[in-house]
Amino acid sequence: MNTGSSRIAVLLNELTQTWHQTIPVSQFMQVTPLSFDNQCFTVTAPLSPNINLHQTMFAGSIYTLMTLTGWGMLWLQQRLAGVEGNIVLADANIRYLAPVTEAPIVTVIWPESLTDRSTSSGTELPDMSVFEAINNGKKAKVKLEVQLHCAGKLCATFSGLYFSY
Repeated sequence: MNTGSSRIAVLLNELTQTWHQTIPVSQFMQVTPLSFDNQCFTVTAPLSPNINLHQTMFAGSIYTLMTLTGWGMLWLQQRLAGVEGNIVLADANIRYLAPVTEAPIVTVIWPESLTDRSTSSGTELPDMSVFEAINNGKKAKVKLEVQLHCAGKLCATFSGLYFSY
């Protein structure tokens, strides 16, 4: 395992612990980060603790899972930028497109407009202007689009406006 992937593994473990300690429902739901590559963050949760009377995933669990995926992306980007900030969801919209019948794969991609592509190493990093605002005691806002897939099918879309301060 190289240093980069080792750092990512540490960050994902720290994120899981943060969720479980500060958002207890995440532990009950068994929300689990799967991967993060600086631009794309993927999360899952098993169906069994999130099941409803129709034997599909409860809508509240879907909403929570998608909210946490967006929140987690901003948290990870802040960590990469070396910035501490309190993250809150200010506004959101979700569309339920199909029943979730097995453990979903939830994905969020960091917006290209917030990516600094000018690094000499070729690594894409978050645009620091978002985080400079936080460091200067101001709010930063980030709109994230989250998708939930199940059995190869798009089952829900989520648009969240997150603030960090």
